[in-house]
Amino acid sequence: MEIKRNGSQPSRIAPAENFTGNVRVDPLFDAPAPARALGAYVTFEPGARTAWHTHPLGQTLIVTAGCGRVQRWGGPVEEIQPGDVVWFEPGEKHWHGAGPKTAVTHIAIVEKSETGTAEWLEHVSDEHYQKGE
Repeated sequence: MEIKRNGSQPSRIAPAENFTGNVRVDPLFDAPAPARALGAYVTFEPGARTAWHTHPLGQTLIVTAGCGRVQRWGGPVEEIQPGDVVWFEPGEKHWHGAGPKTAVTHIAIVEKSETGTAEWLEHVSDEHYQKGE
């Protein structure tokens, strides 16, 4: 058994090459092999978002605070709020982040594969983010 005490893992700022705006990542767990799951508490300030990306084994988001947005490639922008659970299929191109005027926090859960946890793609433009097209 292992207990990760609150505050024992340092927060980090999400890298600008994969995110737009201010995003803080607080690690929750990274299960040792042979387990593959890892999770983080991620907070996006208003207007902040991920770049387009995929996950080889999918991703689950559990919204805990605020109001945000998600979109899969070719689909509409969807609003997310506390209590919502979002599942992205393996390989599904998507982005997620805060609303234009509100922050959002979610728990992100992914599994590690031989190729990693994510493939990062192009940034979501401000115009696309605002219009959702």
